[in-house]
Amino acid sequence: MSKARTLVLRAPGTNCDIETAFAFQKAGADVSMVHIGELMRREKKLEDYGIIVLPGGFTYGDDLGSGKVIANEISLKLGDDVKRFVEKGGLIIGICNGFQILLKSGLLPDPSAMNTKQRATLTNNDSGKFECRWVNLKVNMKSNCIFTKGITGMYLPVAHGEGKFVADKETLEVVDVAVYYADGDDNPTMNYPENPSGSLNCIAGICDSSGRIFGLMPHPERFITASQHPRWTSDNLQQEGDGLKIFQNAVEWVRHL
Repeated sequence: MSKARTLVLRAPGTNCDIETAFAFQKAGADVSMVHIGELMRREKKLEDYGIIVLPGGFTYGDDLGSGKVIANEISLKLGDDVKRFVEKGGLIIGICNGFQILLKSGLLPDPSAMNTKQRATLTNNDSGKFECRWVNLKVNMKSNCIFTKGITGMYLPVAHGEGKFVADKETLEVVDVAVYYADGDDNPTMNYPENPSGSLNCIAGICDSSGRIFGLMPHPERFITASQHPRWTSDNLQQEGDGLKIFQNAVEWVRHL
């Protein structure tokens, strides 16, 4: 699939779709913005794409909890299509609300458990408020995550009220953590505000065992060019932002399928 056809999924309340689509286009992907209704009506098919993107926002107003309604639609109405997509080797990335959707649909941390038992979730920040700030991230070099290959650290913004990763002890011991919240010395930290939500084990993002399904709370699509950095002039930054490599990795991987 040399064109790296990419589906950016939209639903009522999605609001980071255009920025995320632009990031994938900048990375060289052929991007389509697709409403979930088009998939449920079979007007569009997941099998036509190599990458599925669940962007940030507040799908369905988060009225039943962040990402819960669309997670049910994905697992109950599109479950067979998603399973086939995963089995054929497709990539999935969920950012912020998209990460919440991946967990609540059961696609993470283990896609084989979709529509059965939810093993982890994202809940209210320990601060009790919406956190909108830039954070340091340390990439787990031992992770299987395809999206973070060749990246050691990133500086990205977060914007969420329900970003605290929680899971039972058994899941925390085996989950593939791709990205940690880190302090100024690049050490994973539980300290606030470096860890803005109080996420257990300093977790900012995880992937499944194959490395092809990735969810994270920080927004890589919001830092793909230097001018998006809060200190881009004073620090004389280069043209590429830290988040761009995530999208480039995905496109490059799909092109070699």
